[in-house]
Amino acid sequence: MKILNVRALRGRNLYSHNPIIKMTVDLEELYDTPTCDIPGFNERLISILPGLKEHKCSEGYKGGFVVRLKRGTYLAHVMEHTAIELQQLMGYKVRFGKARRESAPSIYNIIYTYYNEMAGTEAGFMAFEILDHILKGLPVQIEERLENIRKKAVELDLGPSTEAIELEARKRKIPVIRIGDGSLLQLGYGAKRKLVQATLTERASCISVDISCDKWMTNFFMRQNGIPVPEGRIAKNEFEVLEVAREMGYPVVVKPYNGNQGKGVSLNINSDEDVLTAYQAVKEYTDQALVEKYIEGRHYRILVVKDKVVAASERIPAHVVGDGVHTIAQLIEQENRNPLRGEGHEKPLTKIKVDEVMMLLLKKNQRTLEEIPSEGERVYLRENDNLSTGGIAVDVTDFIHEDIKTICVRAAELIELDVAGIDITTTDITKPLSVTGGALIEINAAPGIRMHHYPSSGISRNVAEEIVKSLFPDEKAYHMPLVSVTGTNGKTTTTRMIGAILKEAGHYVGMTTTGGIYINDQCIEKGDTTGPGSALQILMNRKVTAAVLETARGGIVNRGLGYDLADVGVITNITDDHLGIDGIETMEDLAHTKALIVEAIKDDGYAVINADDEYCLSVRDKAYGNLILFSKDSNNKYVVKHIKDGGRVVYIKDNIIYLVTDKDKIPVVNVENIPATYGGILTHNVENSLAAAAAAWGLGISSEIINRALINFKCDENQNPGRFNMYDVADFKVVVDYGHNFDGYKKVIEGLRKMKINRLIGVIGVPGDRLDASIKEVGILSGQSFDHIFIKEDRDKRGRNCGEVAEILYDGCIRGGADPKRLEIEILEEAALEKAMKMAQAGDIVIIFYEDREIVMKTVEAFNQKQTSVIQASSMHR
Repeated sequence: MKILNVRALRGRNLYSHNPIIKMTVDLEELYDTPTCDIPGFNERLISILPGLKEHKCSEGYKGGFVVRLKRGTYLAHVMEHTAIELQQLMGYKVRFGKARRESAPSIYNIIYTYYNEMAGTEAGFMAFEILDHILKGLPVQIEERLENIRKKAVELDLGPSTEAIELEARKRKIPVIRIGDGSLLQLGYGAKRKLVQATLTERASCISVDISCDKWMTNFFMRQNGIPVPEGRIAKNEFEVLEVAREMGYPVVVKPYNGNQGKGVSLNINSDEDVLTAYQAVKEYTDQALVEKYIEGRHYRILVVKDKVVAASERIPAHVVGDGVHTIAQLIEQENRNPLRGEGHEKPLTKIKVDEVMMLLLKKNQRTLEEIPSEGERVYLRENDNLSTGGIAVDVTDFIHEDIKTICVRAAELIELDVAGIDITTTDITKPLSVTGGALIEINAAPGIRMHHYPSSGISRNVAEEIVKSLFPDEKAYHMPLVSVTGTNGKTTTTRMIGAILKEAGHYVGMTTTGGIYINDQCIEKGDTTGPGSALQILMNRKVTAAVLETARGGIVNRGLGYDLADVGVITNITDDHLGIDGIETMEDLAHTKALIVEAIKDDGYAVINADDEYCLSVRDKAYGNLILFSKDSNNKYVVKHIKDGGRVVYIKDNIIYLVTDKDKIPVVNVENIPATYGGILTHNVENSLAAAAAAWGLGISSEIINRALINFKCDENQNPGRFNMYDVADFKVVVDYGHNFDGYKKVIEGLRKMKINRLIGVIGVPGDRLDASIKEVGILSGQSFDHIFIKEDRDKRGRNCGEVAEILYDGCIRGGADPKRLEIEILEEAALEKAMKMAQAGDIVIIFYEDREIVMKTVEAFNQKQTSVIQASSMHR
């Protein structure tokens, strides 16, 4: 056995609408060996991973997978379940998986979901090794390696605050993009996006955050504005710490002036010796200590979101409760085994750590770790009450006094924080601070919210919901129109037409196309940019108010979608292309691949499907949301039925594009008035216009706007570069087009034949990763259609030998009836085009189906310049 490839598909994909790991393996000679025929395999596997006994598998009940093992199943299926079980052992509750045979009998794609990409990927490698070792009779040790993977994976997991906000956003169907491996999230797309890091939102200014991080500045700022705070001063060395503490009078608090999570904080200090010890704890983080007068009372965290208090918790320092048997050290160890406690922020509570701060407190209270507390005795291990140091929280939201709420909201407003955690110390939260002598201790700009979501007692408060609602009060606050376009041909032109319509509607449009990424009319990246990475560039651009994404087969298969859900998904057509690539062997496979675009649609969105294409029609039942059919024929039986069923249809009747329902028939534009159709003779651009009009209708754009955009849309290098661009060269014309398969060639040739021309000269080529039969089919059509043919090849041979594709095309041209005397192979694209232009006569059209548009355009320009020079020289000679 061997692993051929492991890849994470982060977006919605062909296998699942959740992220998955796709591991391709070659089982070699074991591909058809069932587990029941491998001596001892089942028993050893279950002894290593007993949790597999709980897997249901396709049987639908616990133990179903073991039944399959005993009955006999194949190793790819076992590897899938093993990878899932390993993730479950790391704490990730994944369930979905499948194993599917690839083109070769021994090659399988093993598919399974993941939450943490690193853990999911490593689980795949580990699953392979476990099976490999069992088959070879080698020892298998998983515990240590699994723990190492888990520890590394936890570092990449979202913290509880960030995770809560992500879950809340997704619950409200707000798209979420995680930026990098940290806790920075983008909620929403384009101009509607909001950035959030943990609970720190983009609305908080740097100055506001700086003030809250500087505890002395916060203290000073609050005091100046009449907010009750403890007396406090900055000390920069041991001498100053002692001096300030003595002047204030004990007890005092010593903490870093800019700390967080209670790190280096020492409370209720009553002696010079303890002050100096506390300062040493501060120096682990900074030389500057804030010395404050100690405020007697309980400690509370009040959470303010925008302009209201949404939660309040009493924070109780880390502690253990004695049982009269175990030592403090043993009680800590027992408490840390609590399943609710984990490292850092991975779980609702944090494990209690023995450190210098704890030892100082025990010493101050004349206790040791070896001491055995009496039964029921509570032993505090920290003076600060942060959850990050092992503390717990009790919800008191319903008991907080209104005066305290007012102070907290005012404090957050003073330093302009939209989300703030206000620390209050008071003896009674139900009374005003003026009565109890309590005070505001700190303001936190990125407060943790797990204490409110997971209190040790009291009501759980969905603080994440309040934060997300404050950013997006309603759907309009996060909705940005998004259209995804796929198909075999016409994707790029349709994408550009929809973009033109959206611009006409007043949007700042982001587009991904085969020709590059565009922000309005500016190309920010050239090349084939139809994958998920390119989509993200659009969706993360704050200028963009509407997105149109050309979404190609390769990206769908290998990476999944680069967006969550579209408002409109368009399939232009599905024809014979890309078969034999990425496991797509049949037209049904290709249709299934393209169907993802109309599956990933919002509930109120629209799937736009070509009713003149049988394979498009074959996936219409998979379409989510609503369905719009488009057709060149108003009598198309599927169109007629869809109208009767109350659906939407876009069709042509008497050369007019109509938007049709069972109640309305709205005229949009005469196809002859759309420049891209050349008076209606380019049928493929007629179809693209129908698709674009249907998509715009699905977005709620008026027929008047659609009309204006289409009658101004031209097939030129500004609006539609590389798609039937026609240039005047000397006394003939050159057409530059990206046709690269039989249907693309056919549509272009049909349009050219309708034009008044002398001869039609073809410069032809096909990408090397097409099937031989598909390449030959293009050659036959060319032999039937062109008066003279130059055969060239792409620079990117895509696995072919030089001249191999050209020979197949040559043979096809001959079979199509081409005269060998009018047929020539010239491998280089620019050389072939130059020869074609040199032989062109008045009234001829040279059509080149290009690979590299820039090279082609330079060749045309150079030829034009030569012709101009010749004419000028001839004129001067005369």
